[in-house]
Amino acid sequence: MDERRSCTVFRGSTRIASGALAEVALAAKAELDADETAQILIFDDATAEPIDLDFRGAPDDVLRRLGQAPEARPDATGQATGAARRGPGRPKLGVVAREVTLLPRHWDWLGRQPGGASVALRKLVEEARRGNGVKDRIRQSQEAAYRFMLAMAGNEAGFEEAVKALFAGDEDRFRQLVEAWPPDICDHARGLAGPAFEVRPVDPRQ
Repeated sequence: MDERRSCTVFRGSTRIASGALAEVALAAKAELDADETAQILIFDDATAEPIDLDFRGAPDDVLRRLGQAPEARPDATGQATGAARRGPGRPKLGVVAREVTLLPRHWDWLGRQPGGASVALRKLVEEARRGNGVKDRIRQSQEAAYRFMLAMAGNEAGFEEAVKALFAGDEDRFRQLVEAWPPDICDHARGLAGPAFEVRPVDPRQ
C-alpha cells in the first residue's frame, strides 16, 4: 500500500486530517487510542474509495503494516542498500506487458503501422486519452463524489436530489442541497464534485 497517497480521515461527520496516508493513519490511530469506540473512516482523495487499515499495536506497528520501506543506507561500495542498481544502457520506460485480444484484421492493420503493433497501440491510446480527457475527468469526479456521499450522507436530507444534480451537471442545485449537511461532509463533497462542474463537454451540434 502506498503510504504517500493523499487521503482524508473522518470521525463520524468530522474531518480529522488530510494528507499522506501515513500521516492520516497516525491521526486516526490517535483518535482510536483516545476512544476505541470512535467511528473512523478513511477515504482516498482521488477516488473516495474507503481504505481499511489495521490499527492494532503501537503507531510504529501501524506504519510498518503500510509497507514503509526503511531509509536506504550506503553499503561498502557507496551504493545505497535497497536501491536498484542501474547499469549502462537505456533507462526503463515503465512499459507493462499485458494480453490484448483483437481480431485478425486488427492485428494485420497494426502490423503494417510504422514501429509495429506496440507503437501503434500506444499512439491510439494517447489520442483517445486526449480526445476523451474532459469526459473522463467529469466521470471520475462524479463517481468519487457519489461514492463519498453514499458513504457519509446517504441518510442526509436531499441526498437523492443532490445525486441527481451532480450527474446532471447542475452545480447551483448541488451546492444548495449539500449546504444543509454537516459542514465537513458538505465541504468534502463539494471538493470531490468540483471538477465535474468546471468544464462541460462541447456539444458537436452547436
